[in-house]
Amino acid sequence: MHSFENIVAEILSSEGYWVHESYKVNLTKEDKNKIGRTSSPRWELDIIAFKGSSNELLVVECKSYLDSKGVNSKDFYGLKTKDRYKLFNDETLRKVVLNRLKFQLSSSGACPRKLKIKLCLACGKIYEKNRIDLHKKFSKEGWKLFDESWILEHLERISKSSYEDKVASIVSKLIFRAK
Repeated sequence: MHSFENIVAEILSSEGYWVHESYKVNLTKEDKNKIGRTSSPRWELDIIAFKGSSNELLVVECKSYLDSKGVNSKDFYGLKTKDRYKLFNDETLRKVVLNRLKFQLSSSGACPRKLKIKLCLACGKIYEKNRIDLHKKFSKEGWKLFDESWILEHLERISKSSYEDKVASIVSKLIFRAK
């Protein structure tokens, strides 16, 4: 999974975001009690990406699912699969983790206190029968969905930029320049 996260991080970086992968949020004892996970370790976020010009912080969950049916919209309605996409499906958990993240980043001076946080999902494949429903759900919730077409569009753009010794840059040049 790290490779997929790395490609998404490189795309966001090329869009002007300062990116941090595998970011740990230090939950307090009180935070852990609020979310009902008293023995929980630090909460790990796949990617956080900050853009100073828009004062926007993206919190990105990454799921490649390349050799499966893909991300299914049913997983975002909090029914049987509540444990799969915890930040999306558990409102209390989401509020606690994102508030602690905001506090942690502003206390360290990494970001301003008045920060706009947006929850995102980057996925390499969506279950085709649920594609429209998934996009509707994300739009309704105010979340961002970076699907395979978003990834390919950005990789193609990267392929046209100058050389960088990064996985996304090299792979995109190999794929798109060969066409």
